Amino acid sequence: MTIMEMQKGGYGRQVEEKVEVDISPELDRGAAKLETRNLKAGFGTSEVLKGISLSFKEKSITAIMGPSGCGKTTFIRCLNRIHELTPGATVSGEVLLDGEDIYAPNVDSVAVRRKIGMIFQKPNPFPMMSVYDNAAAGLKLNGVRDRKVLDEVVERSLKMAFLWDEVKGELKKSGAALSGGQQQRLCIARALAVQPEVLLMDEPASALDPTATAKIEEAMAELKKDYTIVIVTHNLQQAARVSDYTAFLYLGELIEYGVTDRLFENPREQLTERYITGKFG
Repeated sequence: MTIMEMQKGGYGRQVEEKVEVDISPELDRGAAKLETRNLKAGFGTSEVLKGISLSFKEKSITAIMGPSGCGKTTFIRCLNRIHELTPGATVSGEVLLDGEDIYAPNVDSVAVRRKIGMIFQKPNPFPMMSVYDNAAAGLKLNGVRDRKVLDEVVERSLKMAFLWDEVKGELKKSGAALSGGQQQRLCIARALAVQPEVLLMDEPASALDPTATAKIEEAMAELKKDYTIVIVTHNLQQAARVSDYTAFLYLGELIEYGVTDRLFENPREQLTERYITGKFG
């Protein structure tokens, strides 16, 4: 069953006429796993995003960069309908997963969030749960009770998050008792356990030390073999290291988007060049 076949909960969304956009001259639209078309979002009468059109290639990492207040977090929260949970939030345009609009009237937002997982800036393991129960939380919420299945998925997810070897003897330990980097990888494992298709990461290493950051980046490099990853980052070096594609946002608008190496070495827009070289930000 696709997300389009599921029933949507009530959420009033502004509807606008569809607009044909040039998503990126460097990415074949047919290769897109996730795509936005003329995406606008804000709060009440305040517009944060001013018509963003982007496509995200399957099994790749795309970095979203830009100065504080440019709309990066609002953008990524629109990609799995978390933005709409904020009182007064507005959104219009389209977000397409495999060509299907996740904001269409017959789509269940909860089903969307299972397919498009989110890792937040601050690690948020459930404090009253063990490492095991944190990793298994999504499965249990979906009704999985078979212990053998839970054991297999927990182990696989922790391995994919590069955490298994560090916690396999302490699965009953509180998730909140882990180090910051381990907590973030536990959150990644929790998201992976429900087998999403896209993984969104909002500044996942901003609060971590260099060693923990390297572990997160190592996990990302491995995960892109199976998942489409979108990462918001203020760290230009991180964007250059981990991403295949990079988008630069400024004041709610998409300034430039392309292959990461090309964008960093030969930006086409003066504003991009100024940001990359540290002339503002």
